[in-house]
Amino acid sequence: MSEKVLFVDDEPAVLDGYRRILGRDLSIETAVGGALGLTAIAESGPFAVVVSDMRMPQMDGAQFLTRVRDVAPDTVRMALTGQTDIDTAMAAVNEGRIFRFMTKPVSKENLLKAVESGLAQHHLITAEKELLEGTLKGCVSVLSEMLSFSNPAAFGRAMRLLRFVQHAAQKLALKSSWSYEIAAMLSQLGCVTLNQDLVNAAYAGERLPEPDQKKYDGHAAIAAQMLSRIPRMEAIAQMIALQSGPSAEIKAATSEERQEIDYGVQLLRTGLAFDALLSRGLSPSEACQQVRASAKGVDQAILAALGDLHLEMPMQIRECNVRNLAVGMILQQDLYTSTGALIAAKGFELSHAWIEHLETYARRNVIWSQFKVQIPAPDLKTPAG
Repeated sequence: MSEKVLFVDDEPAVLDGYRRILGRDLSIETAVGGALGLTAIAESGPFAVVVSDMRMPQMDGAQFLTRVRDVAPDTVRMALTGQTDIDTAMAAVNEGRIFRFMTKPVSKENLLKAVESGLAQHHLITAEKELLEGTLKGCVSVLSEMLSFSNPAAFGRAMRLLRFVQHAAQKLALKSSWSYEIAAMLSQLGCVTLNQDLVNAAYAGERLPEPDQKKYDGHAAIAAQMLSRIPRMEAIAQMIALQSGPSAEIKAATSEERQEIDYGVQLLRTGLAFDALLSRGLSPSEACQQVRASAKGVDQAILAALGDLHLEMPMQIRECNVRNLAVGMILQQDLYTSTGALIAAKGFELSHAWIEHLETYARRNVIWSQFKVQIPAPDLKTPAG
């Protein structure tokens, strides 16, 4: 059985009893006390269900299960309690800390039934989450592909920003980075309403006429307005709306949501500032120094992640014929048609659809068939010997 259940109690003999009576029906692990229970979750998780005794020294069951909710929110939390602890258990249920509580003594049949209900609840939680996230990723993929064809420069910037966010998430060990990654992918979506020449000029740092600058400054708000209508995208829409310009009030139901949005804004602003400086010809180290010097209110850990981003960038660049392109290769030059129209920007990561797109252009002699690409790190080979 792949779904595991963790039993936590301060009495080893009780835990031995759980293993003995339920070990054949369930995949069980045990921990003596709340502290070791948290260690088990960190080192042996995830667990589908956690069942804890309520009365334990140092860290009681309510405190432990509250911590479990913070570190493993998808885990179904259940409690075992004596008659004298009913008020405490009821308070825990009412505050949303646990799915169900059982009073001691509990028979094997009732305990097994309760845990199986917890497993079923966990399956519902994870299935709904996977469905929603899968649907969101599909929507994001379509929107991103639309941007890639309508405004290659904007798409290139979004993909470079995505690589920074992914790098930062890995460096900072962020538990859930999907919202930040989607915000990065769609950060330039509003540019679909803008002329490519306007976007190119803005990215190059050129001084724009006031009407054009106003149009460009509004692209984030346009993207946020488009995304705010999609369920579960409200926080992402706010991150994108606040990615540039003066700080504004974050609208969120809870402090945790406000913190998530604020952190996402910091990631986007830092990555965009870094990319803008690179686009204007600065080296990665120079760009990093300038971002560090001008950053205000940005978590130092984000700036530290930015500091070693360029050190981990794959540096193998080669001339590649269009016939030899592969998914995941990254353009190291802007691609223009023979008439001077930008097709794809430097930093653009190639997909199946785009490789076919470029092959068609090459067959029609619209573009040169040879250009520079960067090979992603997983494809780099270390010479033997």
